[in-house]
Amino acid sequence: MSDLLKTALSKVERTSVPKVNIAILAYSGGLDSSLAVELLRRKYKAEKIIPITVDVGQGEEEVQLGIDRAKILNIEPIMIDARDEFTEEWMAKAIMANSDYMGYPVSTSMTRQLIAREVAEKAVEVGADALVEGSTGKGNDQYRMHNVFTMFAPGKKVIAPVRDFDFTRAEEEALCREWGVPVEEVISGGDDKTMWCRSIASGAIDLNMEIPDSVWMWYNPPEQAPDKAEIIEIVYEKGIPVELNGKSMLLKELVPTLNEKAGAHGIGMIDIFEEGIMNLKSRELYEAPAAAVIMKTHRDLEQMCLTKEELMLKKQIEQKWGYMVYHGQWFHPLRKALDAFIAETQEMVSGTIKVKMYKGNADITYRDSVTSLFSPEIRSIKSSGFSQPMCADAAKIRGLQYEILAKRDHIAKSQ
Repeated sequence: MSDLLKTALSKVERTSVPKVNIAILAYSGGLDSSLAVELLRRKYKAEKIIPITVDVGQGEEEVQLGIDRAKILNIEPIMIDARDEFTEEWMAKAIMANSDYMGYPVSTSMTRQLIAREVAEKAVEVGADALVEGSTGKGNDQYRMHNVFTMFAPGKKVIAPVRDFDFTRAEEEALCREWGVPVEEVISGGDDKTMWCRSIASGAIDLNMEIPDSVWMWYNPPEQAPDKAEIIEIVYEKGIPVELNGKSMLLKELVPTLNEKAGAHGIGMIDIFEEGIMNLKSRELYEAPAAAVIMKTHRDLEQMCLTKEELMLKKQIEQKWGYMVYHGQWFHPLRKALDAFIAETQEMVSGTIKVKMYKGNADITYRDSVTSLFSPEIRSIKSSGFSQPMCADAAKIRGLQYEILAKRDHIAKSQ
């Protein structure tokens, strides 16, 4: 028996756990939730385990992998299809909010809260006494899940075995091998995929760790990308992309298509330092080709269609929106209030943008909008849109405060 396994088994043995009758488990088929099944059986002595798998757009292959692993674990997950809600409501709001947290296009933080709501509601429905999820004690998801569990299933026990037993990843893997839990990971730490953004080995990327090309799903390193550029056209209506290359699409169709196209051209790799909910820095790795293109074009269209005052305040609102969603506050009343402002600004954000994708670059080559505030017939130095001498008096008036400041400074210095 390895030292890792001995340590893991010792932790299981000596850690006290609450009594569990009916456990509702947020089940993805990954290492954490799969190991939780065996811990519920072996340690918690749960009388009934009800696994819930929520499809938020992680893809058929990943969903099927979870189902296959469930068969080996002798469980049958309840399948909930939340793809339409995630894409047309949650992801749409994220696009309109230009959602960004320290360089990360807010995604996993949304799906965790959507999944938690579904699990909590099912727990109330079946009378479960415990809600179980696979968060570690070093990450952000424990707070996101707990917030939502508490709101939608108040008073019920919340169990996070990885955290509660203080397991390291290696100890989890040792237990899985010992107990026959079926888990294989391309990279230690696994991944979390939605169509908006894929998180890779969160919390497990070392400072100068070299990332193998095999971890990528959509992203193609620029040196391997095509030598010929590709131009795409995106049409927006009220802040939402609704058409790609002349074809009308819902977000659940447009985003996966754009992930493949942009990723092939070396777009969408994110390698950043992120400071999580506990204010501890980690190196985080993401791939989000569609999000990279959509966020860039959406911001550009806003610059063309919104007033300076709207843009300046919206940047502050966006920062608060991204912060709240990242910190597990999707269901907070303030987030809904921020949505109201953001939605109002999007009424005039419509138009067409073309992007040239080449070797990691996404360059905007064409813009057009009937709601644009860009008026070259007035602003351009090539036009005679208004009489320039009119601005002489305006400039003098705007300069009066500086005359007053100069007088004050002169008096202060002479004292």
